[in-house]
Amino acid sequence: MTLLYHDPRFLEHKTGAHPERPERLIQVVRHLERTGLAGRCGRPAWQPVSLAQLGRIHSLDYAAAVKAYAEAGGGRIEEDTVVSPGSYDVALLAAGAVCDAVRRVVAGEDSSALCLVRPPGHHALDDAAMGFCLFNNVAIGARLATAELGLDRVLIVDWDVHHGNGTQAAFWRDGQIGFLSIHRWPFYPGSGQADETGAGPALGTKLNLPIEMGTPRRRYLDVFRAQLEWLAAKIQPQLVIVSAGFDSHRDDPIGSLGLETEDFVPLSEAVLDVARESAGGKIVSVLEGGYNTGVLAGCVEAHLQTLLEKSPRPGEA
Repeated sequence: MTLLYHDPRFLEHKTGAHPERPERLIQVVRHLERTGLAGRCGRPAWQPVSLAQLGRIHSLDYAAAVKAYAEAGGGRIEEDTVVSPGSYDVALLAAGAVCDAVRRVVAGEDSSALCLVRPPGHHALDDAAMGFCLFNNVAIGARLATAELGLDRVLIVDWDVHHGNGTQAAFWRDGQIGFLSIHRWPFYPGSGQADETGAGPALGTKLNLPIEMGTPRRRYLDVFRAQLEWLAAKIQPQLVIVSAGFDSHRDDPIGSLGLETEDFVPLSEAVLDVARESAGGKIVSVLEGGYNTGVLAGCVEAHLQTLLEKSPRPGEA
């Protein structure tokens, strides 16, 4: 069984005609219920992230500014990112879901979790919103694992079509957190070149795989698996967290790297394999991008189906 996190309150982050809109989750959840996959998952209750947990990654002055902006009615907090009156509370709930999933998976309640949250997070900086993102859900969860749960090594794998610049920045000098991002290049946000590998004690723990448009799908998948296995063998993570963006699908209106829905099965299998190798199969997956709502639903189905079928049962790995 995989733990599945979703709450209707995520729809209260209202963005109008913006690509990152509530319909993304409406379509995904309906599809998972229709296929029966949602019913095969555990459905935990959880609390919003605490300010103490949030403050390990973000300036609390910034958090207060987001809250004030939402309470004032919202708008575009930066060029690409919309805030509505409910967005601050929704963003806290999203980060809280990831933290709860990390706690439960590390404790052995289940070996895998999928957090269908919004707004996404991997572009959010310590003191600024960016690229549809307010708070960095994955970074907050990874920091919880090392600060509160006693883990020494966490690996974040980001397969969103855009480079996870906010996540990389959060852990640029942190050797406990490995980071792999495979992404379209050249493309937004302009970071993620192969020579970006971390600094100080974290040198060599960040691995960027920039992929040009037109790269054959088989080549993309082979590069991903080979480089992921290399970094995981080096880091030996005790937990794997996935920034699971599905906007590298060929029909995505914003991203696209030519992938098909079925390609998210081998991507998921590769991450599960490295999680099983050193982390007892412990994996927390967090939704990032994916803006063709029908395509997104199918991609999430492929990902969750793989988690359900291939994740070890607690204590099995």
